Amino acid sequence: MFAAAVASERRVPCLVFERKARLGSKVLMTANGRCNFAKDITPEQFLSDLSRGGIAAQCADFVAEAIRECPPRRIVRGFQSLGVRTKMMNDGRVFPADEKAATIVHAFGDLLRDEEVPIATNCPVTAVERISDGGPARLRVVTKNFSVDAENVLLATGGASYPKTGSVGDGQRFAQALGHSVVPFRPGLIGVETSDPRVVRLAGRRFESGSARVIDGSGRVLFEHRGEVDCERFGLSGAAVYNAQRFIEHYLREARTSKREPPTLEVAFERNVVVCRNPRPRPLKESIVTIGGVDVSEIDPHTMQSKLVPGLFFAGEVMDIDGPTGGYNLTLAFATARKAVVAGISRP
Repeated sequence: MFAAAVASERRVPCLVFERKARLGSKVLMTANGRCNFAKDITPEQFLSDLSRGGIAAQCADFVAEAIRECPPRRIVRGFQSLGVRTKMMNDGRVFPADEKAATIVHAFGDLLRDEEVPIATNCPVTAVERISDGGPARLRVVTKNFSVDAENVLLATGGASYPKTGSVGDGQRFAQALGHSVVPFRPGLIGVETSDPRVVRLAGRRFESGSARVIDGSGRVLFEHRGEVDCERFGLSGAAVYNAQRFIEHYLREARTSKREPPTLEVAFERNVVVCRNPRPRPLKESIVTIGGVDVSEIDPHTMQSKLVPGLFFAGEVMDIDGPTGGYNLTLAFATARKAVVAGISRP
């Protein structure tokens, strides 16, 4: 949606393929339907937060140029220019003033309607193929009922979390079929399971002033995040737990070659401290973000264009990029989408 908005602003014809019956199904779920779409921080702070604790440095380096060109505050101003009233929380998180994700989706829908951008809904793409006939179109987008040839194709299909919203890993499969490597999926920003009786007893309770720490075998604190902790029937969730779990996933991924032991998760709330050794995350289909995706070493960070397939671009979670909870992942999607469209317009 953001890419189509950027294209329409520059009077570049485009066509949006949407797997579901309506746009923005995933956006409607964000922040429990409230849509925390950005955070009021500088680009440098944003990039630092992506790799806090010494993880995901490749992700931060890859998106640095896109974030500096389209920082969170620019995104906020863009939505305000569309008539979206916003509110900012004490920690800098930005929401629509009415705290309804539908407000963001409607802003996109109204803009694309007014600009007469064609949208093919209920239209899953089945393949993206190369064309070798020497004409200007280099790629073919294939659906069940018709195909479209194009000079540029942007894969903005998301990860593999919440598949009912349409995020089923299509884009990664298309990229793989075209020769790209795909980093295996892992759940990111998800709760962890525990049968600790204190958690079970408090299931359904939310504690605003909690914390989660990640500790290695020597007792060294690798990561700590203060924030909301929720007790669930399955275990623990909330922003503090989500961000600690994301750190653990990246830590384990980067530690596989060094044979380090899984760290311990220590979660504090009210007067309780719950220790989870070798913490087990909930399934990928429930995670807020997908860790993994198209390998960014095969994508040009200056353009978001494939290094292997001219005319093929990527945006957002289809790539192996992810951030903490708090508006980071939508900002990543928006900034990389803008980068791809602007680069695609200027491509020879």
